[in-house]
Amino acid sequence: MADTSTIVLFHSAYGLRPAVHEAADRLRAAGHEVVVPDLYEGETAETVEDGMVIKERIGRDELLKRAVTAAAPYSDRGLVYAGFSLGGSLAQNLALADDKARGLLLLHGTSDIADDAAADDLPVQLHVADPDPFEPHDWLNAWYLRMRRAGADVEVFRYGGAGHVFTDPELPDYDKEAAEATWRVALGFLASL
Repeated sequence: MADTSTIVLFHSAYGLRPAVHEAADRLRAAGHEVVVPDLYEGETAETVEDGMVIKERIGRDELLKRAVTAAAPYSDRGLVYAGFSLGGSLAQNLALADDKARGLLLLHGTSDIADDAAADDLPVQLHVADPDPFEPHDWLNAWYLRMRRAGADVEVFRYGGAGHVFTDPELPDYDKEAAEATWRVALGFLASL
């Protein structure tokens, strides 16, 4: 298998902020090709509440459509889908629908899983705050079991005391130690695909 991947990296509800570009640069420095779609078409938010307003105005179906459109030109390569929070939710939906997906890297977010979802041996890694108000323990436990039942090979890393989007240095959630640990583990995961 190749050491590098083509990764589609989706932003959070905050929009395409500098931290997303920094993450993409970090992944590129490790040799990966990274596509960073702007699902908000230039809009960004300073607060999670403002981000949710943008998300609701665009609508979940339209965001999913934009995500699919952004990934489609690269899907024949066997993509690694990745995303921050809302972007993780979108990445999960695309990865579970793409039988050529090589991996799924979730940072701060998950999504519902259809009862008939199949993810035969799909490598999945989730990095999440502990506790996380958007990803409570009961939800994560059920999510993990459903992903395993779908056939995914799942690893979950929890970071005590970190905020929800703890990898973004410009947000109050930021936790430098947790962010660096996340990237060390995630880069190892991506190199293994």
